[in-house]
Amino acid sequence: MAFKDVIRKEPGLTYMLTNEAIVRYALEADVKVVSFYPGAPQTEILDTFEEAVKHFDFRMEIGANEKVALETVAGASMAGQRSLTSMKSVGTNVASDALFSLAYTGVKAGCVCLIADDPYAHSSQTEQDGRWFGYLAYLPMLEPSNTQEAGDMVKEAFRLSEEMHSIVLIRTTTRVNHQSNMVTINEMARTPFVKTSWKQNVDKYVTVGAKAREAKFLLTKKMAEISKRLSDSPLNKIIYFDGNAISGSPVEGELGFICAGVTFNYIIEALGNLGIAANILKIGVLNPIPEDKIRAFLSHNKKVVVVEELLPYIESFVKSAAQEDGRQIPIYGKGSGHFSESLEYNVPIVETAIAKIMARQPSFDYDAHVKKMNDLASILPARLPVFCAGCPHRATFYALRLAVGSTKNIFFSNDIGCYSMMCLDPVNWSDSLLCMGSSLGIAAGVQFSIQEKAVAVMGDSTFFHACLPGIVNVVHNQDDVTMIILENYVTAMTGQQSQPGISEKAGGGQGKKLEIRKVLEGMGVEKIIEFDTFKDIKSHAAMIREAIEFKGPSAIISHGECALHHFRNYRRDGGKVVPFYVDGEKCEKRYACINNFMCPALSISDNGKATIAADICVGCGECAQLCPHGAIKSTSTLKSYDKGPITTIEQYEDYQEHLKGVKK
Repeated sequence: MAFKDVIRKEPGLTYMLTNEAIVRYALEADVKVVSFYPGAPQTEILDTFEEAVKHFDFRMEIGANEKVALETVAGASMAGQRSLTSMKSVGTNVASDALFSLAYTGVKAGCVCLIADDPYAHSSQTEQDGRWFGYLAYLPMLEPSNTQEAGDMVKEAFRLSEEMHSIVLIRTTTRVNHQSNMVTINEMARTPFVKTSWKQNVDKYVTVGAKAREAKFLLTKKMAEISKRLSDSPLNKIIYFDGNAISGSPVEGELGFICAGVTFNYIIEALGNLGIAANILKIGVLNPIPEDKIRAFLSHNKKVVVVEELLPYIESFVKSAAQEDGRQIPIYGKGSGHFSESLEYNVPIVETAIAKIMARQPSFDYDAHVKKMNDLASILPARLPVFCAGCPHRATFYALRLAVGSTKNIFFSNDIGCYSMMCLDPVNWSDSLLCMGSSLGIAAGVQFSIQEKAVAVMGDSTFFHACLPGIVNVVHNQDDVTMIILENYVTAMTGQQSQPGISEKAGGGQGKKLEIRKVLEGMGVEKIIEFDTFKDIKSHAAMIREAIEFKGPSAIISHGECALHHFRNYRRDGGKVVPFYVDGEKCEKRYACINNFMCPALSISDNGKATIAADICVGCGECAQLCPHGAIKSTSTLKSYDKGPITTIEQYEDYQEHLKGVKK
């Protein structure tokens, strides 16, 4: 898919990632204000809007965190502008304080909030089920199962939001966000962005005391109206699958399935593999749940299977409806033990469960296949996650290791970011890792109770997202905590988005750069050490030691631009990467570069010498500072056989080929 299809004016059929289709349909719906904090699996929504803002008249921000992003779009909606935000499941925890209150106050123009769950925790610290936010907050919630439905539901959400003066939630999962399908896009008919006057707004958005009690009463009435409005919604569909394809209307059946989202796709494929016919209730409105349709579906099927990932959300409503109606019908799902509350599903899992329920054999021996895969995988070398070549964190942690010698006298409280890999082998330095900003709160509590020094590690984006209250706490109470702040100038782990520590704003333009040192000084941190992580690495150890030995709050700021971000821009500007190489005559096989630095560009050659892969090396020169024999050098010091100094990877590789020919 090309980005041009997201922004083109003409209607037509095109191929899109779901996250891109969500942007396209929001633009078609004339969205005027969007705000986000990045986080997989919904980051592409942010990234696509960031490109689209260069072509359309709307306003965009990357908020300091999800709560701020939600409040931003809610404020825009209160003022009469259609708005949208999206966030990953755990980000909704951060935004939930505002979310629950906004359910009370309501909104004016359409306001849509997408919550992207991450079953299997592909890129999250927990498997969280965001469906309960709609139920607990009394907010409508929709769930698509494919790309086209996701786009359609965005438009429906805007319409419903304005009709009911309510934020509308859309819940997705990783396998829906990252689907790609053919979608039908409509004509792009947008209106100019025009500011309104708040004085024209007769609504008040207040929740406190008596106002809150009144709002809660009105909210329950509103949900009853929404339930009535959506009782016959086409988003909730009962279909018949004849064992080969979706075919006609539902029939009086032996077997029925109830599902939502991506599990519908798994059911269709599994039933096709097994050649089993069944009725399927595909729920598109998670809240209010379509209880009447569930009851009708139960009455037309002799046994029902509920297929949903994570918690038994739908299953609990199905069982409640059956019990209230006195219907004695077998209901299979998590309660029966056929499906797990953990991890994400796939066709083999769903098909195996269906086969067991129907006393059939699966169409394929999935268990044997998985065993064979595991047996083959067991003979392969482990592939551990590593920092990118040229990552500034690698040098900082090397200096930290020099400074403390051993971790036995340090409690390391880690945070969320690329540096979270500290908790994995071979570093294995993290004693705690919970959620965004928790490093400081945990460290503050631990330092009361242990003899070791408490050290909290955080990135710059996390610093602004959730660490500021923890710093206030540490400084006010004069806790003996050292903060290590890894400033790489972007939100690196989610795709190098901008954050308050740089001047660039989302979509271009200049904002105010917040300098971390000044923020810390303003908050009362007296001991602050900072250094450039790429320069004179070994000297940083003494500086780190000084900060750790300080009694009371102290901070270490390590400056070093994210390698992916830096070299992407560097190459776009015409820059050429100059790799390093190992002088085989000087290499004494000490392997200080490999054992202590663990850069993916470094390995051991057939002759036992260290070697550097030129196509991976970015020329940062960090490893050259570690070699006790000075065996690691820049290729810029080499002279090509006929082209002068080597200044690019291509020239170095050409030079290597030339040397092979000379040796022959």
